[in-house]
Amino acid sequence: MKRFLVVTVLFMVCSAFTTFNYYPIDGYARTGIKRLKRLELIKSGELKDGTKIPEGAMKSYMDISLNLTSRKSDSVASFLMVDEDFQAEISNLFKGLDRSYSIAILDISDPDSLRFAKRNETAGYQPGSVGKLAVLTGLFTQLAKIYPDDFEKRLELLRTKSVKAGVWGLTDEHTIPIYNIETQKLVKRQVIASDVFTLFEWADHMLSVSNNGAASIVWREVLLMQIFGDKYPALTQEEADAYFKTANRKELTDLGNDVVNLPLRDLGITKDEWRLGSFFTKGANTYVGDKDGSIGSPLGMMKFLIQLEQGNVVDESSSLEMKRLMYMTDRRIRYAQSPALQDAAVYFKSGSLYKCDRSKGEACGKYMGNVTNYMNSVIIVEHPDNCKYMVALMTNVLRKNSGTDHMNLATKIDKIVTRP
Repeated sequence: MKRFLVVTVLFMVCSAFTTFNYYPIDGYARTGIKRLKRLELIKSGELKDGTKIPEGAMKSYMDISLNLTSRKSDSVASFLMVDEDFQAEISNLFKGLDRSYSIAILDISDPDSLRFAKRNETAGYQPGSVGKLAVLTGLFTQLAKIYPDDFEKRLELLRTKSVKAGVWGLTDEHTIPIYNIETQKLVKRQVIASDVFTLFEWADHMLSVSNNGAASIVWREVLLMQIFGDKYPALTQEEADAYFKTANRKELTDLGNDVVNLPLRDLGITKDEWRLGSFFTKGANTYVGDKDGSIGSPLGMMKFLIQLEQGNVVDESSSLEMKRLMYMTDRRIRYAQSPALQDAAVYFKSGSLYKCDRSKGEACGKYMGNVTNYMNSVIIVEHPDNCKYMVALMTNVLRKNSGTDHMNLATKIDKIVTRP
């Protein structure tokens, strides 16, 4: 009798260990994101809680600004000229390491005297949850189409339009924070089909805890905005659900792919530098399929960060609001966990994907894949002394948790950048 080798493969898409939060703490009145009210009460001392908020997380939303608007009309290429001395110092950090480490870094402390360095910056990686920034870009692109001349109406729609999760939000192991303002009780649990939140809150869940269900729901709404245009604000949940029941799956797949990828192409980011090919939950695949796969590169991510700081992602108001949504106001992980960044404001997105083959008899586990082990960090760092820089770090180091690698590299990079 023939014997067959059974290979057990573990495949996970992840982007966070536990809760970490974004958007300035004082943003509740502006956004209606309820968990921000809780952080505001903790900061003021009205609510006793063990949550320690880093010094760098105390910025008001009015204190956050874009760093490269003085060079708004400059080409992205003009920012990517290597500074040889800076390059030598960054290259030394990776001596002896294989090509599983790729990075692009830009010191923007002085917009008129930039320093850029890179390593394998065009290499493609599975971006994991960093791809949610493409969904965010798609969201603000569609808002601008609905209200081209009124940014306050875009904010109002984000703040007041409530939508239901449905199967699109299923399933994801990451929990979301649900805060009851009246009882001051916080519950953390997975998204369920009956959950209803505003667009702003779903976007926050997508970023603050990197919830995959929330990302698919936001992407769904971006798709509906493209389909219904200026009729979208009045679109009911029943009408939206009815539409998806009869829509052509291939047409939805193509359009769903376009609404998150074409805005990247408009920014001059090529398909091989960054693309998003699939929704983040199996529930979404009830209605839409996958297309072209997902890929990201440090160069593609850096092109995005540069144009965000220029105010050129959709428009200046949208770029600023997106940056606020990337602002970390709670526990920091991976690259952002570096002690060197404690007092710095950080605008951060992390993503990972790992795959294990148990038949190899090798050490393998969560964030320690032995087939693939992608971990990505995209960050803007702003120190109080006006030292500012941006990093896109992408790795595929097998059989080890690269979160520590990212944190240690962050400390070393910060020392180089901040050195007088």
